[in-house]
Amino acid sequence: MPRKRLIALGLIVLAGLVTTAFMLRPVNGPVRQLDLASANPAHGDYLIRLGGCVACHTDTRNDGAFLSGGAPLESPFGTFVAPNITSDPVHGIGGWTLEQFAAAMSEGIAPDGSHYYPAFPYANYTLMSDADIADLYAALQLVPPVAASAADHQIGFPFNMRFGLAAWKNLFFAPARFEPDPNRSGLWNRGAYIVNGPGHCGACHTPRNFIGGQTAEPLSGGDAPAITAEALTVLGYDREWLEEVLEGGVTPSFDIPGGTMAEVISESTTHWTQDDIAAVATYMLDIED
Repeated sequence: MPRKRLIALGLIVLAGLVTTAFMLRPVNGPVRQLDLASANPAHGDYLIRLGGCVACHTDTRNDGAFLSGGAPLESPFGTFVAPNITSDPVHGIGGWTLEQFAAAMSEGIAPDGSHYYPAFPYANYTLMSDADIADLYAALQLVPPVAASAADHQIGFPFNMRFGLAAWKNLFFAPARFEPDPNRSGLWNRGAYIVNGPGHCGACHTPRNFIGGQTAEPLSGGDAPAITAEALTVLGYDREWLEEVLEGGVTPSFDIPGGTMAEVISESTTHWTQDDIAAVATYMLDIED
């Protein structure tokens, strides 16, 4: 082979190796300062509802045990099943350390070092505060154990190749912690924290591309409708109407939300404090408070 072709081939191989190394590098966020001794399990119980854990990890339609594994979730990439997150040490997360739990929530890394699929909304949970992570962990360790594993995901090729998720993270995942906007009110910032963090509204309400990355405007409509301030206003929502729906009431068109949103409301938002509901409405409608 001519020397020029050898050099060109070598450069292509080198570029491929460099690109692969770059795409497979670890994606880590800020180091968390975790303190289990001062964790508040009672507040963690509230975070279980604020974070939507029940709606995903409990198969309520089939009378599944609390947080023992969710119903199948169909997607363009296959069928996902939320796992058992009770305190069972074998089938749940009872054997996890606080640090392992934080790595799962903040960086999508399992205790065995494998990557979680972004169907688990760690891209949102990464924004949670250190104290909230510790409180949630403490509460989950007190959930009665269920000695049964949830069903396996049913994911076809190539999406069943989990090592590829490292590249996905380098493209679409930026672990961070929530930073309040100093120019907005405390109520608005609390709503921003809930919507973008534990509430993970964008996980369903933001479009995903063909490999599951979110590159469009947040909350502009994905598997679920758009819920930007503009879209909500067009639908007739003001603060009172949005609070009404989150509390389990009707929409401005006097309809009742159905499908997955009905479960989110019944298992999550109806358990939120009035202050948090008001904060979410303030943020979502971009109200100056």
